[in-house]
Amino acid sequence: MRLRTLAVCAVTALAVSLGLPGGPAAAEPPARPGDLVSSSLTSFHPLPGRPTNTRAWHITYRSTTAKGAPNVVSGTVIVPRDGHRGPRPLVTYAVGTVGMADHCAPSAGFPYGTTLEGNLIQLLTLRGWAVAVTDYEGLGTPGEHTYTVGPAEGHAVLDAARAALRLPQAGLDPGTPVGIMGYSQGGQAGAWAAELHDSYAPELNLKGTATGGVPADLPAVAAYDDGGVGAGLILMAAVGQNAAYPELHLERYLNQRGRDHVEFLKRHCVAVNTVAGLFRRISEVTVRNPLDQPDWQRVLHLSDLGRHAPDRPVYLYHGVVDELIPYTVGRALRDHWCAKGAAVHWTSLPLAEHIAGAVTQAVPAGDWLARRFAGEPERGDCG
Repeated sequence: MRLRTLAVCAVTALAVSLGLPGGPAAAEPPARPGDLVSSSLTSFHPLPGRPTNTRAWHITYRSTTAKGAPNVVSGTVIVPRDGHRGPRPLVTYAVGTVGMADHCAPSAGFPYGTTLEGNLIQLLTLRGWAVAVTDYEGLGTPGEHTYTVGPAEGHAVLDAARAALRLPQAGLDPGTPVGIMGYSQGGQAGAWAAELHDSYAPELNLKGTATGGVPADLPAVAAYDDGGVGAGLILMAAVGQNAAYPELHLERYLNQRGRDHVEFLKRHCVAVNTVAGLFRRISEVTVRNPLDQPDWQRVLHLSDLGRHAPDRPVYLYHGVVDELIPYTVGRALRDHWCAKGAAVHWTSLPLAEHIAGAVTQAVPAGDWLARRFAGEPERGDCG
């Protein structure tokens, strides 16, 4: 019996050494953030019925929650069908607020031309750039959307770029130059991605980040919007924070009107004016304000920006008369990054409110990224 056992072991060892069947199966490499889970053909239309000379894939990919746990996020990779051969830049694009239901996800609207920022994204594909658009955590995949949770958004943006580079059909490679773009919620996501790049995804060949209308200080934004036109966004943000940190127990603070509004938000795509029309003050939907509680304050400040300098140049812009995100918050982010040695190109928009900031800066921000892709240096204007 002993000789038979030794013989079996010897045969198995020989099979392993030769890579033959009969040895134990080789262990699969561990899953990494940015690894593709699935991909399927889709289409990209900036407006209903408007064709684009692009190829597009709906993807799901691995990412990381705000607490550091693995998750799966969905998104879209778009590549111009222009006959170009050789390397092309990739922009990982973070959209602004679209809502909290799965059918609000950018990838859900692209085939029908209903995604709000489709025209802005097309400006990038017309430059010959590939674009990866994340749906963010819980928007298009199981679970609730972690709206305004900065670390989760930043991970999703960086991992969308990784996933695009690992999608064989996209024709990209690991050395592809990468840019980050986003405004409003997308500005928060893009700014977080910029701050996380050196620690979370340093292998990405990041050239720069263009980000605007950034809600860099959530408590300050909430105080600004309470009683204003952006009041409904506060409740959306509370729902998003509670999704990432369920120990906050948002339900304990809501009155019946607040509970009804939360259920509405979870089922619908909510434009800013619709959300704002639901109520005017936090006190109208709560029995007591959760944002005043120490545990809520601690969690909200986990999404603060400006505590770490991006390791690549940043084009940062903000409207002076922004009615949703105070100009002082954007300016403070610029000052924090400058104090930490970041290369920041700051653009103040004197007459721009929130939406105007996104529209008027789409081309200048793209031009700025084009110069980074071309290798032109950007030292910023912090001095």
